[in-house]
Amino acid sequence: MLRSTVLSRRGLLGTATVLLCLHQFGEALVPVVIGRVIDRAVSPDGRASDLLLWIGLLAALFVTLSNSYRYGARKIEAVAEWGAHDLRMRLTERVLDARGGAEEGRLPGALASIATSDAQRVGAVSTAVALAAAQITAMIVAAVALLVVSLPLGLLVLIGAPLMVWLTAVLGRPLESRSEAEQEEAAAASGVAADLVAGLRVLKGIGAEAAAVERYRIPSRRALTATVRAARARGAYEGAILLMTGVFLALVAALGGKLALDGKISIGDLTAAIGLAQFLLGPLQVFAWVGSEFAAGRASAGRVAEVLSSPELVGEGTAKGGPASFAGISLRNIASGCLKDLDLSAGPGEMVGVVPRDPADAVALLRVLGREIDPESGQARLGGVPLSDLHPDEVRARVLVAAHNAELFGGPMLESITGSAELTERVLVASAADEVIASLPDGRATVLTERGGNLSGGQRQRVALARALNLDAPVLVLHDPTTAVDSVTEARIAGGLRSVREGRTTVLVTTSPALLSVTDRVVLLVDGRTVTEGRHADLLRENETYRTTVLS
Repeated sequence: MLRSTVLSRRGLLGTATVLLCLHQFGEALVPVVIGRVIDRAVSPDGRASDLLLWIGLLAALFVTLSNSYRYGARKIEAVAEWGAHDLRMRLTERVLDARGGAEEGRLPGALASIATSDAQRVGAVSTAVALAAAQITAMIVAAVALLVVSLPLGLLVLIGAPLMVWLTAVLGRPLESRSEAEQEEAAAASGVAADLVAGLRVLKGIGAEAAAVERYRIPSRRALTATVRAARARGAYEGAILLMTGVFLALVAALGGKLALDGKISIGDLTAAIGLAQFLLGPLQVFAWVGSEFAAGRASAGRVAEVLSSPELVGEGTAKGGPASFAGISLRNIASGCLKDLDLSAGPGEMVGVVPRDPADAVALLRVLGREIDPESGQARLGGVPLSDLHPDEVRARVLVAAHNAELFGGPMLESITGSAELTERVLVASAADEVIASLPDGRATVLTERGGNLSGGQRQRVALARALNLDAPVLVLHDPTTAVDSVTEARIAGGLRSVREGRTTVLVTTSPALLSVTDRVVLLVDGRTVTEGRHADLLRENETYRTTVLS
């Protein structure tokens, strides 16, 4: 993951690395040139022209290194941002993949944290790579310059610098594991927070604020503990690196001073040696930062890779078929989760009610009908074609599963209903959304806030139902579309559904007597199995389980 991200913009990365290396090359030469200037200035037989030449060379060196850094920093920042952006796009595509799987076991907030914080950390590794190359260049140039000034000084740097780099990598290993734990706990806390915020209105309605706070407190404390541990590890790491570099540079400066006192190097050479020793502090400190960035980047890359490599819940499918092949839907001997040996069918133009004794059966059924998951055994068919042979996108183009908790998007209300389809007035009437529009001060011009927060629960349900009906899908599956509306409105919606879905296959998963009364037949599910079916009125009269489920 790190390698592919770093190399995704290899041309731009190469240019940025060359420019940053050129900057560090110039920085390393500055003490050497200053030493030459000093030697020319204090030399009894020095000429003014030579002094001016070296001063001019020093000025040219500063112009070169400053411009190299200016443009190199811009380019490497672009590489990092593009790398993070590409990862975010890949993560988004994976999460939105019709075959599913990426969201399993992960809260939306956790996925958002991976797509933002983790992607940014992985992208930043490109910056660390370029800067690492630049620091290596600086250390090589400094070592060569020191070898020219004095062989002992050069050997000390050549032996000591690689040892410092190795120690940096060793000391960074605990930081990597703690950084990974920090990101894991932060993502978990973010996921719980997003989950609670999404249900804030419900939590307030049932007075569960204290329980919600307590639920968030535990992952929040874990995230805080992990963050503090990671910060302590980072501080200890950087402190240890600073101590080692300080000792190393003190040795270089001490040896250079002794050589100058012994007359083995000139005053200018001593100045260059001390300047190079001080200069080397920068690259070694940057190596400490590079090590921490690699540690954090590896941890984040692992989390990103887990999402991208999540196994799909369903296959692609390759079968094709014309509209006539998709006229009805049927399930035979389905076993999936809590569903066991389930039989269900809805023929062309038929409106079938499904009454689940257990709400979990309804959720599992909707996942099978929308091909969010393939059943463990049995077969689901759309017309005469197995759902498993069709691409999920093709299934969902013909089978619309309108879940109970369908969300509304912010923006103009009519756009939320219509999408790309043309709005028909009969849809507004059938869903009773016309009453919603009439009750709003701005009517059809109403702009919805995020998730339709400026509508009541019943108004949101009717707008969501209008959106589902307006798509006019060949097969429509509705899950409890009227739980938040009054009985009069519910009866009106029931009649409207029957009218607007004439000639289309419709499955109503509900316990609402008003909706079930307009269906052609009803199927009762108990413990994940089909136990009986018939007309609503007949089942009310003859089946005690059905009667208590629907009327309780």
